[in-house]
Amino acid sequence: MTLPINRRQFVLASASASIALGAPTSTTATVLYQDRATILDKARVEGSDLWVRSADLPRVNEFEVKPQGACRADICIPLSKDLKKAEWFNLTGFARKVGQAVVADSSVWSFGEVPLLRGTYFNSRIAPDFAVPDRKGKVVHLSDFRGKKVLVVTWASW
Repeated sequence: MTLPINRRQFVLASASASIALGAPTSTTATVLYQDRATILDKARVEGSDLWVRSADLPRVNEFEVKPQGACRADICIPLSKDLKKAEWFNLTGFARKVGQAVVADSSVWSFGEVPLLRGTYFNSRIAPDFAVPDRKGKVVHLSDFRGKKVLVVTWASW
């Protein structure tokens, strides 16, 4: 026995079933990282995870998926199989792996700094050395004040 159903009802019922079963949904997404916003026309959301196409990864955070892992400059982070599915890359799973903060709201995902890319001065809590002239024109280095409390005040006209 076949029951008649129009196309609109079928599409709505199928979409409701997919959402109810927790199936991945294709969507557009905006990814905020560093000082840029990257709009992705194809992304997938699975639970709390954002999946992006591996080809879009360099636009998002300058990493590239290679056989040895996710690579950026001279850093390669090995990837487990659960972070890759065919052409898709689990961006939020990767963020958890590298200790990167993530905040999501609607279709906007904001990613904090990747700790591995910071610099050694973050780990050591020692600011990099720099030199500036004082009011009398004598060049003063920050390293001259190591072991002392220093307040550095900067200003720019722009």
